[in-house]
Amino acid sequence: MSSQFFNKHIGRRSIVLGGAAAAVAPAWMGVARAQNTPIKIGFPVPLTGAFSAEAQDQVKAAELAVKEFNEKGGFNGRKAELLVRDDKLNPGEAATRTLELIEKDKVDFVVGSLSAATQLSINAVCRDRKIIFNSISQSDAINEAKDWSMYTFHEALNPHLTAGAVARYAFPKFGKKLVYLTADYAYGHEMVRGFQRAGQAMGTQMLADIRFPLGTSDFSAFLPRIQSLKPDILVMCNFGRDQLNAIKQATDFGLKATTKIISPVLLFTARVAGGADVFDGVVGGTSYYWGMEDKVPAAKAFNDKFRKAYGGAVPSDYGALGYAGVRSVLQAVVDAKSTESMKVSIALRQLRYNWYKGDQFYRKCDHQSVQSVIIVESKSKGMKDKNDVFNVVHIENADEKNLRTCDELGHKVST
Repeated sequence: MSSQFFNKHIGRRSIVLGGAAAAVAPAWMGVARAQNTPIKIGFPVPLTGAFSAEAQDQVKAAELAVKEFNEKGGFNGRKAELLVRDDKLNPGEAATRTLELIEKDKVDFVVGSLSAATQLSINAVCRDRKIIFNSISQSDAINEAKDWSMYTFHEALNPHLTAGAVARYAFPKFGKKLVYLTADYAYGHEMVRGFQRAGQAMGTQMLADIRFPLGTSDFSAFLPRIQSLKPDILVMCNFGRDQLNAIKQATDFGLKATTKIISPVLLFTARVAGGADVFDGVVGGTSYYWGMEDKVPAAKAFNDKFRKAYGGAVPSDYGALGYAGVRSVLQAVVDAKSTESMKVSIALRQLRYNWYKGDQFYRKCDHQSVQSVIIVESKSKGMKDKNDVFNVVHIENADEKNLRTCDELGHKVST
């Protein structure tokens, strides 16, 4: 056998063996890489704009959930990572940032959105790419069959539930003649619908639904008309800076002398920014108030962790949603023993949890988190400190009967 043949033969065997080794190595190395790859959670929220204060709280609480998960060892040694992006309160920007998170940053899941104006665009991007999206913003539409998928979850309250709870508390106490001051986008529209549906059985009368653009700062043109209508209740269906400005100007105008002001969502951040006199006596709903800690052990535990992490600060209502939205997804990863979207979705559908406010679960037909609604009244006297801003006047317990039915949402078969 010639040396030329021998060398050629050995060379071929070396190439074959080398190719086989190369084929094996990526599989082994892939497992190692997977064990070290972080579990990435995209978090698009409006860090700039009218809702920036609430968004910053969402980020802080979401980071707390990630920190807890990592301190417990993560999942099979894999730690979680939060990738925060500014959606600028714009549906197009929200879709663009979400697409980048999925395609460029390779996130495993998306949690976030603070506004009904952005969450449907985020959901559409995630749904089409089979990435779980757990929304932490109020919306009725996201649970409806036309926008929903197995990858769509809704941790936040929805307008039907929130407005209904506030209506059931407030209308029998304060009167039946109503004027709505409504932010002219999905959040405001859906809240009005929720109040009207709940009020039908009580014989309420809508005197006017006055709508204004998102981001309005001057409400003075609306106030004389509201006063002339002589409503029992002025229903503020707005949010963030809009809510703060509207309530301040209504208070300065003197509307409280004849009219009770209520809001479906009474924000902790707006109340702290606006002050006791501006918000005094205003009644509204919330998903969470830190002052529940005296009666709810989970609230005390959550508050203590937040205080420790953030220099004694207390979590806000929307901040708590950021915590729960992220923690639920990470718990589902552990339960599913996987980061694969469908397996995690199935685990989320089965999750029963009590992260901060009491027992919750996701309704199987639409993945809406079934939970309590807290009714609070802003106070100006007897405050223990700057954060002691509300009295909890009622808690409407978690009950699927307070939600729209699965059939009404277009889910013909509940699974």
